[in-house]
Amino acid sequence: MSGRPGKTRVAVVFGGRSPEHAISCISAGSILGAIDREAYDVLAVGIARDGRWLLLPDDPEALQIHGGELPEVTAGQAVALSNDPAQRGLRIFDGAAAGVSQLAQVDVVFPVLHGEQGEDGTIQGLFEIVGIPYVGAGVFASAAAMDKEFTKKLLAAVGLPVGNYLVLRRGDSAELDADQRSGISLPAFVKPARAGSSIGITKISDWSELPEAVATARAVDAKVLVEAGVPGREIECGILAETTGPGEAVEIRASVPAEIRVLHGHDWYDFEAKYIDDACEFDIPADLPEEITAQIQDYAVRAFRALDGRGLARVDFFVAEAGDVVINEVNTMPGFTPISMYPRMWEASGVPYADLVDRLIRSALAD
Repeated sequence: MSGRPGKTRVAVVFGGRSPEHAISCISAGSILGAIDREAYDVLAVGIARDGRWLLLPDDPEALQIHGGELPEVTAGQAVALSNDPAQRGLRIFDGAAAGVSQLAQVDVVFPVLHGEQGEDGTIQGLFEIVGIPYVGAGVFASAAAMDKEFTKKLLAAVGLPVGNYLVLRRGDSAELDADQRSGISLPAFVKPARAGSSIGITKISDWSELPEAVATARAVDAKVLVEAGVPGREIECGILAETTGPGEAVEIRASVPAEIRVLHGHDWYDFEAKYIDDACEFDIPADLPEEITAQIQDYAVRAFRALDGRGLARVDFFVAEAGDVVINEVNTMPGFTPISMYPRMWEASGVPYADLVDRLIRSALAD
């Protein structure tokens, strides 16, 4: 499979085996719709829930929500990433002959994957082994940001503020004594340590609710965090890091911050409020005092550096009622759906969606 001479071939990889499979598909559909076909050849590569890699039609519309049904990777032509660095690309299999029919060369990968085996350093390690440039954080930053426990430890190590929390590891009891509960104010949030899109998270207002909440989180990840609630405002900030070539300086910029306000029927920013019920309003930019905006942008850049980030990230904050700023999470491959905050914040910062996608691809090629 050969592309037009002089054009860069991008493989947009999406889906995956994590609970965030559908959100990844929606993000990929938006990115596929934004890539300039005059500049790039595009391959749409979906990873099914069972781990099969499939070459799919270049059809952005097929990867959107239709009638409340979330998209899913189920069928396509079988492909595999070549393990030969001299032949960077995808091996395409002929189902009838059960053999390789051709090799599709790939110049750069845009892995629009969220969660386990996509945002946790595993697939990034695969790209490193085969020598294919890719958009986004490297192995370490991906793994460290995916694990909320270690994100908090690394941020705290450089003096950045994180909320109070405790960790329940595999086998730890969900029945906490008074000493363990100290510092964890209610309401609290119980969440899988290595997941996203609010999957597996429960808000608790009484400690009697903890065992059931831990069971819900452990259905996603054996390690669970219990985080003290921070009354106040939920703010996000985007990071874009660009370079023009190997060894060249990296310019790291923070977007204008945005505020999420959850509306009717939801008292926090859960999965349904995010993606299904249209239950949120967004203020972009957030209506904050200038000094708080500057502090959020500074903390976002410092958090990105602390994790050794690359390419992009979305840093999530709470601004407490007294004005204190607390970092909640760092997302190394934030959502790119039409309603996702990361591209909307950059749009408000003067970088339109298609330009943002192009900048990320070009920077990955130059790094």
